[in-house]
Amino acid sequence: MTMKAHSGDRLFFILVLILAVGGIAIFSSAALGLLARQNASVTRDIVDQVGLGLVLGIGALLVARALPLATLKRYAPWLYGLTLVFTAAVFIPGVGVSALGATRWINVGFTTIQPAEFLKIGVVLMLAWYLAQSSRQLSDVRKGLLPFIGIIGVPAGLLLLQPNTSTTLLLVVTGGAMYFAAGAPWRDFGILAALIVIGLAAVVIMRPYVLTRFETYLHPTAHSLSSGYQIQQSLIAVGSGGLLGRGFGQSVEKFNYLPEPDGDSVFAVFAEEWGFIGSCLLLLLFIGLAARGIAIAGNSRDLFGGLMALGFSVLIAIQAFINICAMVGIIPLTGLPLPFVSHGGSALLAVLAMCGLILGVSARQK
Repeated sequence: MTMKAHSGDRLFFILVLILAVGGIAIFSSAALGLLARQNASVTRDIVDQVGLGLVLGIGALLVARALPLATLKRYAPWLYGLTLVFTAAVFIPGVGVSALGATRWINVGFTTIQPAEFLKIGVVLMLAWYLAQSSRQLSDVRKGLLPFIGIIGVPAGLLLLQPNTSTTLLLVVTGGAMYFAAGAPWRDFGILAALIVIGLAAVVIMRPYVLTRFETYLHPTAHSLSSGYQIQQSLIAVGSGGLLGRGFGQSVEKFNYLPEPDGDSVFAVFAEEWGFIGSCLLLLLFIGLAARGIAIAGNSRDLFGGLMALGFSVLIAIQAFINICAMVGIIPLTGLPLPFVSHGGSALLAVLAMCGLILGVSARQK
C-alpha cells in the first residue's frame, strides 16, 4: 500500500484553517464584551485560546495526521481508558473545579482543562476499534448491541454525574451514527430509542433544570427575566445583525446583555456583527467540513479509519448545529460550545486533534 496525500486532504485542511483562524478572530471580538464586566480576564482568555487552543492544537493536528492507523488501532482501548480516568479526575477534591453548579474542569495551575473534550476522542476511537473488528457479528446482541451500550454507557454515566447532559447526548448520537454505518440491524435502534427515552425521562426527574429548559423553549417570553433571558438576548442580537451585520467588533449585546458572549452565546455575537450573510457563510464552512470528512470516511479502504473519520465528522457537525440552533431558538438551550469558536483552549485543542485524525485517514489510501 502506498501512502499519498489526496486533494481532499488539502481541501479539508484549508477548511480547518479557515475555521480555526477565523474562530480566534470571532472569539476575540466576543471576548471584548467582557471588559464591561467585573472580574473579567480578557487577556488571559485570549492567550489561553491562542496558546493552548490554536498553537498546541495545530501541533496536535500535525501529530495526529502522522499517526499510523495500525498504531491507533493498537492503542484505541488504552486511550479510551485513559480519557475515562482523566474525566473521572474532576471528582477528586482539590483537582476538580466546580462552576455554575457543575464539576467539569481540572485545575492545571495556569488554566483549567475540560476532560470531556478529550473523552469525545477516546469514545470515537474505541467505537471505531470495536465496530471494525465486530462488523460481521453485529446481528448477535451479545457481540453488537451490549458491547456498544457498554462503551457508550460508562462515559455517559461519568458525564451525567458532572452533570453534562448535552455532551452525553452528543456522544450517544455520534455513536449511533457509527453503529449504523458499521451495519447494525434495525432491531437494535428500536431498543436504543426506547433506552434513550427512558434515560431522558430519568434525567428530567433527577435534573429539574432540564425540564425548565424545555418549558423555556416552548414559552420563551414567559420567563424573559429568568430562565428565558439568554435566549431573548440571543434573538435580539441575531435580529440586530440584519442582512450584513453591524460590523466586526461592533456588537452591542456582548456588553452586559448577552450571557457568556465568548462561550455558548458566541454565535449570537457573530450573527450581530456579520449578519445573515456572514451566518450563512459560517454554516457553509461547517457543512463543507462535515461533507468532506464524511467523503474521506467513505473513501477509506480501512474500516477502522472510515468509522473514525465518520465519527469525528458527525460529532463536529452535530455539535456546531446544536449550538447554532439553540442560539436561534430552534431547539432548547444546551451547554455545547461552538467548535473552533467558543471559549475553551482544551475544546479547540481537541477538535483540531480530531481533524488531524481525519486527515490521517485521507492521507492513507490504497
